[in-house]
Amino acid sequence: MNSDPKGVPMSDSLQVASEKAAEVPDTSGTRAATLADHVFRNPVLGPLSALVLAVVAFSILTENFASVDNFSLILQQSVVVGTLALGQTLIVLTGGIDLANGAIMVLGTLVVAKLAAGSTGAQVPALFAGLLVCAALGLVSGLIVSKLGLPPFIVTLGLLTILQAASRLYTKETVLVDDGPLTLLSKGGYLFGQFQVTTGVVVVLISVAVLHYALTRTAWGRHVYAVGNNDLAAKRTGINVNRVLLSVYVLAGVFYALAALQAFGRSPATSPNAFPTANLDTITAVVIGGTSLFGGRGTVVGTYIGALIVLVLQSGLTQAGIDPLYQNIVTGVLVIAAVALDTVTRRKAR
Repeated sequence: MNSDPKGVPMSDSLQVASEKAAEVPDTSGTRAATLADHVFRNPVLGPLSALVLAVVAFSILTENFASVDNFSLILQQSVVVGTLALGQTLIVLTGGIDLANGAIMVLGTLVVAKLAAGSTGAQVPALFAGLLVCAALGLVSGLIVSKLGLPPFIVTLGLLTILQAASRLYTKETVLVDDGPLTLLSKGGYLFGQFQVTTGVVVVLISVAVLHYALTRTAWGRHVYAVGNNDLAAKRTGINVNRVLLSVYVLAGVFYALAALQAFGRSPATSPNAFPTANLDTITAVVIGGTSLFGGRGTVVGTYIGALIVLVLQSGLTQAGIDPLYQNIVTGVLVIAAVALDTVTRRKAR
């Protein structure tokens, strides 16, 4: 029977990839260590525990953090980066990384805003145009990565530079859109008195649920994990690796377009200088959320929790009077710690 370089039978590679996405071998027999192993086995439990601890800590240390208004605001702030991070997660799961996702979203917002300027009736066609632009850019990245075999880091870094220049050439001014379909996601209602839930929050939660189902309950999702775990083994089992990669990048582009719509829900104004750190913010959310930068392990649920962790830290540290520069230091330390933890658990799994 054929085997991959690690000695794993090819017929078992899909099962191995799926199991590695959510498991790390048990390494001890003590109760404390068993609990730690259980956290490592569950890619959502670790980030969720960190989120709960952060919320409890800031609720104790600050006066207004635990207010209904603050929790509502954190959820509303999560919609743009949270949606962008879903596309980033797909690419990271295959062992890649997308440095251009923020630039793709910004160009999408500019295209939509320029086409819809001064006409509410043109907003829906403009939205579809923006969707095509974002999906097409995802397709371009996917074709270069899958067909030419270039590293995703280099491809998306080059695309980032191109799109930043293209956005400024397209328009150098701030563009406003009228209230209409493009700002629909800013609307919403109230729960539990003052807790506001916008349509944008509902949309991102539905997106997380649908994508989680697709990744964990469909053949396509198993193929994504298999490619990220070992693309050579996946190819030998009959998986069309190029097709999987292409589908991932195009779908990521669709999520970037949805993030562009979420951006209009947050503010009707856009410019080429908007969201300058979106790519780094999404990588931070993905890593803190438990997705491995080596590919093949992670969940979109964990990614969204990771986005919430970053926002909770920013909100809590701000209310505690901590300088924003120190907030960046804390976030950077968390990212390094998360990658280090992932590296350790992967070594234990060997």
